[in-house]
Amino acid sequence: MSALTWLLRGILFVILLGLAIKNSGDVELRFFFDASWQTPLSLALLGALALGVVLGLLALLPQLIRQRRSIGVLRRQLAEQEKSPAPNLPPHSIDQSSQSTIGI
Repeated sequence: MSALTWLLRGILFVILLGLAIKNSGDVELRFFFDASWQTPLSLALLGALALGVVLGLLALLPQLIRQRRSIGVLRRQLAEQEKSPAPNLPPHSIDQSSQSTIGI
């Protein structure tokens, strides 16, 4: 399975490399205050992808922090419950009159 994964990664790399070579034309990115930057199209697309990944991860960060905090609280509660002795409860007796006889 690992060899198949590496084969698929290699094929994807070759395809993306060919796409980058075919689209090596320069594009001009214009910013505010008449600032501009000329770069190959493939590099501009890669930069946009990287920026999108970073922004997506930053958007998930608050939820991730809340979940980790909640997991920590739950683990502490579980540890406290494991340390305390279990209460002595009387054995549960089953009343014959409360049992259903359907299907017997």
